[in-house]
Amino acid sequence: MKSYNQFCALAYALDVIGERWTLLIIRELLTGPRRFKDLIDGLPDISTNLLTERLKSLEHDGILTRHTLPPPAGSTVYELTPFGQDLETAVLELGKWGSRLLPPTMEGVAMPSLGAATLALKAFFHPEQAQNIREIFELHLDSEVLQIQVKDGKLHVQQGQTLKADAVFQTTMEIFMGLFSGQLPPDHALAAGLIRVEGDSAALSRFLRLSSVRG
Repeated sequence: MKSYNQFCALAYALDVIGERWTLLIIRELLTGPRRFKDLIDGLPDISTNLLTERLKSLEHDGILTRHTLPPPAGSTVYELTPFGQDLETAVLELGKWGSRLLPPTMEGVAMPSLGAATLALKAFFHPEQAQNIREIFELHLDSEVLQIQVKDGKLHVQQGQTLKADAVFQTTMEIFMGLFSGQLPPDHALAAGLIRVEGDSAALSRFLRLSSVRG
C-alpha cells in the first residue's frame, strides 16, 4: 500500500490499517487468538493468498503476532499485540457509526462471524440501563457459545461455558442478528420457536435492552 505521506496521525493509521479486509481481520482477532482456518471461516470471500499477505503486513507493523500452541493442540494462532488491542475502541466506534448504514433486511448478505457478534454486543451495550444488574447470559449461536456477564454497568463477553448462566438462549446467528438489530421482535421470535430460552422467560427482552442496536 502506498503511503499518504502526510504529517497526520489519521493518514499514518490508514497507511497501516486502511487496506481492504485489514480492519475485519483485526475485528476477528479482537475476540482472541485465531487459527488461519478460523479467520478464513470468519471472513467470507477473502482468498487465502490475500489473507496471508494481510497477516504478514500486520505482523511486520507490530499489530499482531503468531505462535504455536503447546501440545496437544500444536496449532499456529494469530493474536493481537497490545498495540493491536488498542484499536478496539476505534473499531467499536466505527461499528456504531456504520450501524446507520445497515440494510433494512438481511436478505442476500452473509451472516456475521462470532467475532463480529462479540464486538456488536460490546459496541451497543447500554451501561446506563445495567446499573445494579448482576446477571450472566449464555448465548448459543449455531455451534458457537458466548457468555455475557453484566455486572453493575459493566460488560464482559467471552467464548465458551465457564460460568453458571442465569439464562440460556439457543438460536441461529441469523435470528439473533434480527433480534439484535431490531428487525425481529422478541415476542414474535419466542412465539414462533425461533429462539429457545432456558431460565427466566423475561430474560431475552431484558438482555436486548442491555445490548442491542435499538436498546
